Amino acid sequence: MKRRVLSYVLILWIVLTINFLLPRLLPGDPLAALLDPTNSDYVFDAEVRAALEVYYGLDRPLPEQYGRYLLGAVTGDLGRSIRFNRPVGELIRTRLPWTLLLTGAALTLASLFSLLGGTEAAWRRGTWRDRALVVVAMVVGNAPVYFVGMLLLILFGAELGWLPLAGGRTPFAHYDTPLAAAADIGQHLLLPALTLTLALLGSKFLLVRNNVVGVLGEDFMFILRAKGLPEGRLKWAHALRNALLPFVAHLAAHAGMAITGAVFIETLFNYPGMGRLIFEAVGARDYPVIQGAFLVVSTVVLTANLLADVLNARLDPRLREA
Repeated sequence: MKRRVLSYVLILWIVLTINFLLPRLLPGDPLAALLDPTNSDYVFDAEVRAALEVYYGLDRPLPEQYGRYLLGAVTGDLGRSIRFNRPVGELIRTRLPWTLLLTGAALTLASLFSLLGGTEAAWRRGTWRDRALVVVAMVVGNAPVYFVGMLLLILFGAELGWLPLAGGRTPFAHYDTPLAAAADIGQHLLLPALTLTLALLGSKFLLVRNNVVGVLGEDFMFILRAKGLPEGRLKWAHALRNALLPFVAHLAAHAGMAITGAVFIETLFNYPGMGRLIFEAVGARDYPVIQGAFLVVSTVVLTANLLADVLNARLDPRLREA
């Protein structure tokens, strides 16, 4: 366990370093709009422009900027947004819950459908149901997330008018009860979550199916059949249970993909999460926001992988002994 924690800290430091360097390798400058005479945000006073560079530390040598960045990351001071003129920590606190809600709902739904569908397809491998489920999973899993989101938006939002087109909640809405607020947020969440669920479903389904097929060929499954165990117990209590270890590891790794997909989905649906914040920050070359957002996202993904290792060790006694 100590080795895992040390490797977690080392990887986090590497991520912090890459997180610092990548925005600075992008073309452009975070203060370009303020220093461009043709831009509406141009600052005419030369002294003010120079003061802005000093304030944001962009006039300092790169090693000094890196040291200040690491110190801020350790102490929780992520700086101030150049574009929004607000503390980065405040921006992240308002956006992160929305992304966690979206990715959490999508990962939960994708996991549930893949566990049920993948196990059923493996149990009936070679039948028309199995082939149909595999084809649907491959088509849905490989369809571009932006294209799927557009189709759902046009169909259920524009044509049928069943669901809201954008946002995380109805603007200026007043809720009489918490249940009304949850219902409104749920309506706005449904299309983005469904889009992300479909993007995650294909690979999860195929992983569960293939693992369960492998377990069904093990000797202990033949012994359990010979003992006369009912089909439901064989399928769910033994076949699926023994196929869970790779799925748990895959689920943690997919947390990063879920957040990456959320960038496109939140942009498409104007959803007020971290993905939308990252998209806007990259466009404005807002170094503090880019660094803070990717730091939080990387920490969430690394923590998910660490928890998956711990959970796998508890599920498999052989890993604990190793």
